[in-house]
Amino acid sequence: MKKKPEITAQTKQNLIDAFWEIYCTKRIEKITIKEITTRAGYNRSTFYEYFSDVYDVLAQLEDNLIFKLQQLPIQKLSTSDTFPFEAIVSMYSHHRKYLMVLLGDQGDLAFQGRIKASMKPMMKELLIARGATDSFKLDYKLEYALSAMIGVLSYWFNQENAPSIEKLIELLGELSSEGVMKKLIG
Repeated sequence: MKKKPEITAQTKQNLIDAFWEIYCTKRIEKITIKEITTRAGYNRSTFYEYFSDVYDVLAQLEDNLIFKLQQLPIQKLSTSDTFPFEAIVSMYSHHRKYLMVLLGDQGDLAFQGRIKASMKPMMKELLIARGATDSFKLDYKLEYALSAMIGVLSYWFNQENAPSIEKLIELLGELSSEGVMKKLIG
């Protein structure tokens, strides 16, 4: 008898949720499949229907987040006169639960690089459409801007008395108008 797709999806999500609860407090190399399955209420064989190991759970979770970040509407990005901080910060804020851990001290160091690699081509295309010259300088300036933005977001996520999202967007806009966007295009 075939399993219903909605049950299969829910089982997989339950395993991911159980992994995530553990991952938020424990380094990945210390997490066991037994911990995940016990917390989710399944057996090991169910786990192996969806994942090869704990690293596969993390990879699938990260892949899903990167996919969602890549779905950022290009219209929102292309209407801004400055580096499109509002659209990007809003999107990151929506996924804060995951990003504050993945981009934090206990997170996956490679994840930040994967985010930049996924966003850079879209941002580069947008900047070229706005008049930037496609060159090694644009590539390095874009790397710098994305690294700074991800760094600021990581810092913001982990602050107890962080400013509101509106104040953060305003600050990033000020920084942008003071030269980041001009330097990217120029």
